[in-house]
Amino acid sequence: MKALVLSGGSGTRLRPITHTSAKQLVPVANKPVLFYGLESIAEAGITDVGIVVGDTADEIQEAVGDGTKFNLKVTYIHQEAPLGLAHAVLIAHDFLGDSDFVMYLGDNFILGGIAGLVDEFRAERSHARILLTPVSNPGAFGVAELDAEGRTIRLEEKPTRPMSDLALVGVFIFTSAIHEAVRSIRPSSRGELEITHALQRLIDTQHDVRSTTTSGYWKDTGNVGDMLEANRSVLERLEPGVEGTVDVSSEIIGRVRIDAGAEVRGSRIVGPAVIGPGSVISGSYIGPFTSVSENCRIDDSEIEYSIVLRDSSIKGVRRLEASLIGRSVEVTPAPRTPATHRLVLGDYSKVQIAS
Repeated sequence: MKALVLSGGSGTRLRPITHTSAKQLVPVANKPVLFYGLESIAEAGITDVGIVVGDTADEIQEAVGDGTKFNLKVTYIHQEAPLGLAHAVLIAHDFLGDSDFVMYLGDNFILGGIAGLVDEFRAERSHARILLTPVSNPGAFGVAELDAEGRTIRLEEKPTRPMSDLALVGVFIFTSAIHEAVRSIRPSSRGELEITHALQRLIDTQHDVRSTTTSGYWKDTGNVGDMLEANRSVLERLEPGVEGTVDVSSEIIGRVRIDAGAEVRGSRIVGPAVIGPGSVISGSYIGPFTSVSENCRIDDSEIEYSIVLRDSSIKGVRRLEASLIGRSVEVTPAPRTPATHRLVLGDYSKVQIAS
């Protein structure tokens, strides 16, 4: 079995972060989202991985390399434009050949990995297996309808009137039957080759499409809110440890990891939180569910439930929360504007002015 990881796309919902960075490399608990997916693939016993890349190909390739650090063999497949998930399968045919394969969306975060799903497929081999989860806003996703026996009978991409609340999670497993299906469909109204259309083609041509419904943790980290929630979920399972330095005037409470080379001086850190290597926290409060990446400076400030990317500084700021701070950012207080009042008052007036 092989794996196809989709790491193209422009990440419009994460702008302005993704104007200068690949969305798949935004970190969750100081590790890029993409890396969690690659580790899950390796844990499922898959070693041969094709990564579909677009405009951010150079950045993805620099971060992942040849895959050795994940115990993977990586091949890069260039997609000229984000033309749909089925289009990614189409252009990857030479790499995939007739192999079964997992297709994994590189900006999706699935706690617990995919080994169980792969094992199900191997035990009950069908033409395709999809992963579903109940959501409150199914119209934002591909949606599946199941029959009374739990078989997949219909799929639709971002329907205006969803036929169920079961959304497709960004992991699919296919046999080579999918290749004929993606060649048979036409672009949708969005101008994309939709994987839901290809799956529906399999169903309509009497192929066996099975589903697994999960209530486990899954996030499409395409927007800031979901990115912060994924960060929170990982930090809740954080293994604490102090490899950096913490002075006697600082207080560390709960599950906190302070990486080697980090310094904490005169500060209070309440976990779960992680401080990356080379970062310096002084005279500050770092609250729960906060990830501070490497080589950051936080001085005389307060921040919680946030992600701070590498080489950024926050000085003299109260208070930040639910924030995503990009790379090499400087956050400081605004200059104080003198407050003045201009009055024209008649005789015997009484005026109260807030000081």
